[in-house]
Amino acid sequence: MTSNSTAPRTDVPRMIGHRGAAAHAPENTIPGLKKAKELGARWVEFDCMLSMDEVVVLHHDDTLDRTTNGTGLVSEKSFVELRRLDAGAWFGPEFKGTAIPSFDQTIAELTSLGLGANVEIKPVTGHERRTGQVVAAQTAQLWPASLPPALLSSFSLDALEEAMKIAPQVDRAILWWNIPEDWHDHHMRLGASAAHVSAKKLSDRQAAAFRDAGVPFRVYTVNDPADAERLFALGCETIFTDYPDRFA
Repeated sequence: MTSNSTAPRTDVPRMIGHRGAAAHAPENTIPGLKKAKELGARWVEFDCMLSMDEVVVLHHDDTLDRTTNGTGLVSEKSFVELRRLDAGAWFGPEFKGTAIPSFDQTIAELTSLGLGANVEIKPVTGHERRTGQVVAAQTAQLWPASLPPALLSSFSLDALEEAMKIAPQVDRAILWWNIPEDWHDHHMRLGASAAHVSAKKLSDRQAAAFRDAGVPFRVYTVNDPADAERLFALGCETIFTDYPDRFA
C-alpha cells in the first residue's frame, strides 16, 4: 500500500461515520462499523490506543469507565482483560456482550464490509510516541489493497511524527481543536495531506487560510445538515458525523 502522503486525495467521501455510527451503535465497536455501512457510510473513523501488552484496540477515552463495564486506564489492562469487558451494554441492551475490538479484527471487518477508514491514533496520555509507532506499523503491514489507502490522523504531533518515520507512505492528517497560528509549519513538517478541524472552532478566516494554502480540511463532528451545507460552502471537503443516515 503506497501513497504520496502530502498529495491531496480524491477518494475521501464527503461524509465519514464518526466512531462508526456513534448515534446508532456503541462507538468504536464492530456493530458500530456494520451500522455505519448499513446507513450509507463509505468510510468510518475510529480511535486506536495500546493495551498494556501493546495490542492496538479501538477505544476513545484514556479510561474504560464511560463506554465499558470496566474501570481504570486502558494502558494498564492486558488485551485479555480488555476483551472480557462489555463495550455495548452502556449504549443499549441489544448491544450487551459487545467486545472491545482489536485493530487487526477491525481491519478484517472493514475488508469484509468494503469500508474505507480514518484511523485516529488516540494515545493514552504519556504513550504518544509508542502508540504512533505501533499503529503506523500495523496499518502499513495489515491494510488490504482492496480498500482505499488508510488515513492516519491524531491530535498528538508526537504520534504523527513517529508514524511518519515508521510508515512514511501512509497518509497523515493533523487533528486540531484550537488551530494555532503556525499550523502550516506543522502541516509541512509532518508531511500531512489534510487538516481535521472542529466545527465548533473553525472560523471563516481559518477556512480561508486553508483554502489559500491549498490544504484540504475536513470537519468534525457535524450532525446537522444545515451546518454541513455552511461548511461545504466554506470549502470543507468532508464531514465526520454520528448520523450517517442524515447525509447518505
